[in-house]
Amino acid sequence: MANFTKKEIIQEVSDQLGITQTLSSKMLHLVLEIVTRELASANSVVIRDFGTFETKIAKGRPGRNPKDPTKTIPIPDRAVVKFQVGKSLKEKVARTLPEIKGRVSK
Repeated sequence: MANFTKKEIIQEVSDQLGITQTLSSKMLHLVLEIVTRELASANSVVIRDFGTFETKIAKGRPGRNPKDPTKTIPIPDRAVVKFQVGKSLKEKVARTLPEIKGRVSK
C-alpha cells in the first residue's frame, strides 16, 4: 500500500494551480493550522463531501502495566479527534474495493 505524503500534496497543488511549492506549502500548513486550532477549541470542522472532524472524550479505563501484567493502572479520560466520513468520500472509496482486494491477494 502506497503512502501519499504531505510533500506530494504540496507538489500536486503547486502543479495544478500553477503556483510555487513555497506558496502551496504555506497554504497547506495554514489550512492544517486552522483545523488544529478549531479542534483544540473543541469545535467541529465540517468539510462538505469530505467529512467532519470533531473532538470527543475517550473515557478512562483500567489498563495493564506491560512490565507487570498483574497490576492495573488507571488510564484517565482524554480528548481525541474523531473523523466521520462524508457521503461523497465514502462512495468514492467504496469503488476502490477491487483494487484493494487485488493488492492484498498478491
